Amino acid sequence: MQALQGILPIDVKRIPAELIAGLTLASLAIPEVMGYTKISGTPVITGLYTMLVPMVMFGLFGSSRHLVVGADSATAAILASGLVGLAATGSEHYLALAGVLAFMVAAFLILARLVGLGFMADFLSRTVLVGFLTGVGIQVAAGQISGMLGLKGGGHGTFQKIVSDLQQLNEVNGYALATSVAVLMVMIGARKLSKKIPGALIAVFGAILASWGLDLGTHMHLLGNVPSGLPQISLPWVDVHWDTIVQLLPTAFAMFVVVLAQSAATSRAYAARYNEEFSENNDLVGLGLANIGAAMTGTFVVNGSPTKTQMVDSAGGRSQLSLLFTAAIVLLVLLFFTAPLAYMPEAVLSAVVFLIGIDLIDLKGLKKIYHQRRSEFWVAVITLLMVVFVGVEQGIVVAIVLSLIDHTRRGYHPTNLLLAPGAGGIFQPNTLESQVQAEPGLVIYRFTHSMYFANSQQLSQEVTTLVNQAEPPLRWFCIDASSVDDIDYSAAETLRALCQTLKEKDVRLVVAQPMVSVRNDSHYDLLKMIGEDASFETLNDVLKAYGSLEK
Repeated sequence: MQALQGILPIDVKRIPAELIAGLTLASLAIPEVMGYTKISGTPVITGLYTMLVPMVMFGLFGSSRHLVVGADSATAAILASGLVGLAATGSEHYLALAGVLAFMVAAFLILARLVGLGFMADFLSRTVLVGFLTGVGIQVAAGQISGMLGLKGGGHGTFQKIVSDLQQLNEVNGYALATSVAVLMVMIGARKLSKKIPGALIAVFGAILASWGLDLGTHMHLLGNVPSGLPQISLPWVDVHWDTIVQLLPTAFAMFVVVLAQSAATSRAYAARYNEEFSENNDLVGLGLANIGAAMTGTFVVNGSPTKTQMVDSAGGRSQLSLLFTAAIVLLVLLFFTAPLAYMPEAVLSAVVFLIGIDLIDLKGLKKIYHQRRSEFWVAVITLLMVVFVGVEQGIVVAIVLSLIDHTRRGYHPTNLLLAPGAGGIFQPNTLESQVQAEPGLVIYRFTHSMYFANSQQLSQEVTTLVNQAEPPLRWFCIDASSVDDIDYSAAETLRALCQTLKEKDVRLVVAQPMVSVRNDSHYDLLKMIGEDASFETLNDVLKAYGSLEK
């Protein structure tokens, strides 16, 4: 692989703009990644660690000039869901298992590069991603209500947490509630004025000053001591057994799929925006190395972040150089500025994360899907409900399955057509019910999908029905194969049977416009099946050959 693709060549004139973009990302993302630790269940300092070594590793070894890699709400939620019952949240054992998961995700990513599994990024459709991320947003936002109200909280699922919060409403901490409302007002207000204003940073800084000056620690919970200095470079300190790996495997795979799909989609979008090239394979390695860096610096899985990528792009960043500047700023914070974090009220982080969750809820996207594609809307809703009521980990598996089912459903029952010459001799599509013939005794039937075991029965039924109901009776039956890029064994056997059936009815089967891959594949030998003289390059060739019979 080639290193520094996301950095070189360096345009010296752009260095100030890259520095400003790095400063902007640091100011906007530092409070955000600290908030993600409330989702993941890890210490606050681990959020800052995700913006150090992992960010640098992808900056050096990834190919995308724009993708920002760091903590992410979706993978943080999957992490917390997957470690329930395996270790106490926030404990050393819990953090060590989070590191093991980062190693496992890295292994999946590098394996995907070695065996060419990058195509798996295409198996999470935009529809299910909208449903999945909306479900994550609801779960994340609901999980922060207790923190914003200063309640003890309780329950594991979204529904149980809401019920627990309602039962504890008489114990609401007024100081925590006021702090949360103030933080939300500052963040939303700053966003209304300009998206470049670091509302979260202003709110966090103001809350720390207020907490220090007004001694809010006597009325509400504070973060407490946050360690300073660099993370230790080491392997996760945990005795890993095979049973542990098996238990973690579904969680690691779910995170791997999210990382793969979300990172690839973001990289593609920005590469297209700026007409640049990027290598999905190199990005897989870069993401794998970033997660190895996360595992060895005591933090959790990192992912390509669409929101952080947009932050840098809006600020004028056009290469990974801005990310290296961000990492340098985080380094300074870790060395010199962690002490003030001890005064931060926990309600502040809850409010920050609550707004992150609300931002993930894409009602406009769901409404758009509903109006444009009703069946895909229900796929998105099922994914959403699975995430909210069952779990994030299970939700991503359901998302993959539903994507595959939706794709298979379309290929399972393709909308096939009959073609006939219209005005000017241009072939016009018609429904099968029209029974239209291109010439008396000639039907041209376009099959609009690859032929495989699931739709071969439809092929057989439609051809048989068209032949039996044709008026006048058919002499030729032409299959327009211009959309057929593959024929599996079952479909090939169906074609052989149809060829024989039509021959018994004195109907000749011919094929028009077969793709080269189908015509030349010796496994099913299409030309031998129908005859060398029964394959035509164009539909007009079919009409000419059929017309010569009439003469």
